[in-house]
Amino acid sequence: MPASRTNPALPEPSGVRRRALLGAAAAAPVLAGLPATAAAATTTAPAAGHEKPRRKPRRLKAGGDLGPNVIVFDPSTPGIQARLDEVFRQQERAQFGTGRYQLLFKPGTYHGLNAQIGFYTSISGLGLSPDDTTINGDVTVDAGWFDGNATQNFWRSAENLALVPANGTNRWAVAQAAPFRRMHVRGDLNLASSTYGWASGGYIADSRIDGTVGPYSQQQWYTRDSSVGGWTNAVWNMVFSGVEGAPAQSFPDPPYTTLDRTPRSREKPFLYLEGDRYRVFLPALRTDARGVTWGNGTPRGTSLPLERFYVARPGDSAATLNQALDQGLHLLLTPGVYHVDQPVRVNRAGTVVLGLGYATLIPDNGVTALKVADVDGVRLAGFLVDAGPVDSPVLLEVGPNGASRDHSRDPITVQDVFLRIGGAGPGRATTAMVVNARHTIVDHTWVWRADHGDGVGWETNRCDYGVLVNGHDVLATGLFVEHFNKYDVQWNGERGRTVFFQNEKAYDAPDQAAVQNGSVKGYAAYKVGDHVTTHEGWGMGSYCYYNVNPGIVQHHGFAAPNRPGVRFHGLLVVSLSGHGQYECVINDTGAPTSGTNTVPSTVVSYP
Repeated sequence: MPASRTNPALPEPSGVRRRALLGAAAAAPVLAGLPATAAAATTTAPAAGHEKPRRKPRRLKAGGDLGPNVIVFDPSTPGIQARLDEVFRQQERAQFGTGRYQLLFKPGTYHGLNAQIGFYTSISGLGLSPDDTTINGDVTVDAGWFDGNATQNFWRSAENLALVPANGTNRWAVAQAAPFRRMHVRGDLNLASSTYGWASGGYIADSRIDGTVGPYSQQQWYTRDSSVGGWTNAVWNMVFSGVEGAPAQSFPDPPYTTLDRTPRSREKPFLYLEGDRYRVFLPALRTDARGVTWGNGTPRGTSLPLERFYVARPGDSAATLNQALDQGLHLLLTPGVYHVDQPVRVNRAGTVVLGLGYATLIPDNGVTALKVADVDGVRLAGFLVDAGPVDSPVLLEVGPNGASRDHSRDPITVQDVFLRIGGAGPGRATTAMVVNARHTIVDHTWVWRADHGDGVGWETNRCDYGVLVNGHDVLATGLFVEHFNKYDVQWNGERGRTVFFQNEKAYDAPDQAAVQNGSVKGYAAYKVGDHVTTHEGWGMGSYCYYNVNPGIVQHHGFAAPNRPGVRFHGLLVVSLSGHGQYECVINDTGAPTSGTNTVPSTVVSYP
């Protein structure tokens, strides 16, 4: 597709993001780090009539080596390009492989690099500001591995770097779960592949693009608390909050939903160097945020030395991770896959759980992978949770059932935490993520019941609900939830807000009866509880592509009580090439999608 500064014509969705076309991806070999030393509590059988005292568990050592899959460069490192190319060759096609990599660049200037970023690869600078680490070159995502179709370029990230693109434009052609955070592009940014094939992203935050952002074939995009020199076009749903230089509100033509400020935000924690010592920076909470956090001097926030973290390695058990948390340590999950046979329990206020290189938790035996108590200021960031083959009631629980404490001054944040059911192998759950804690900020998540890969089928990787929000005053900024058997999002808490929502209904429903919701045809993508009195959403889209049974009818994409305090702005539904139909957009409002045309039906405001 040639570049266009107007909405491009829509090709058949078999080339859009119909990911089922992809065969099994080549699995990458594991280069696992050595497991960290940990000793469990032990007991010795007592002699007759005597009871020997139990040995206390050995305290875990904090800080230390980041492991072999964290690759650190400085400007004098020889062979940087060759090492980057080696990692990319392994990860370019490894959509469901087990390789995990974090590329770290020490502050300084690097010349002539093109860091191509494949699956499960994160690239980051180690300064306090992106401008501390400058690459005269590119950090590139393209789609040569998939014939120019970028709709499956998932699970990768770029963070905390300044780029001076070699030809004036950096290419970042990504789909979901590929954040672009704290970046300074001294030029233009192109979000489409080199062939301008389809793309389905995406997310930018706390970044400055001096030139123009060209989304071209991107179906949707969310940009938060950033600065852009310009924005060229839109396809279906482009959302901006707190972005200097953003296009003016104009939904649906062109489909720009623009908020002058983001209600609340707190940027993701990040690793940096102070001298030769690693620390983790914890950005401060902002209200009515606009623009980047790092533009003038040291960003606002606090920091922790690495010595306050348990540096986990693949092979560490849940018991070891919990022992570290019980000791008062934070967790740094180095790249790799972690099987947990009990929940990782975050019970202490202010705890940080930070993943590098898409560290992945897999719950065994149907447990919940991670549970957060009803405490202030927990920060979960930068990791993936993969469902195991035994059904888990919940994969990630943010606050216990009935959580009621006020966390308005210091909320729990969930950022770049992605959940997956199936695709990498058989996986099952009932609900992927439950948010019970009040005032939680969910900032960029992709919650995905797989539509392609291994272990995929209507009952094979069943998961009824994607995100269930019970807590009051929860804010979601950048909510991507797809393919669940029933409601993708069910929001029961009061005063909830969502800025940007992207959804596809499950492709693989066998027939109308499988999705029938009482007297309603199909489950809404986003359901606000009938009792809720106050809720608001901006820039929200739901798409259907019932490829097993194209005759399925979906009554609406959105369902909510019809009362003045429940409001939506910029809603759309799309039937992809006529594979299924929507009768309405929200409740009984909005025109049906038309025939086989992949054209959105929109509602500017509701009610």
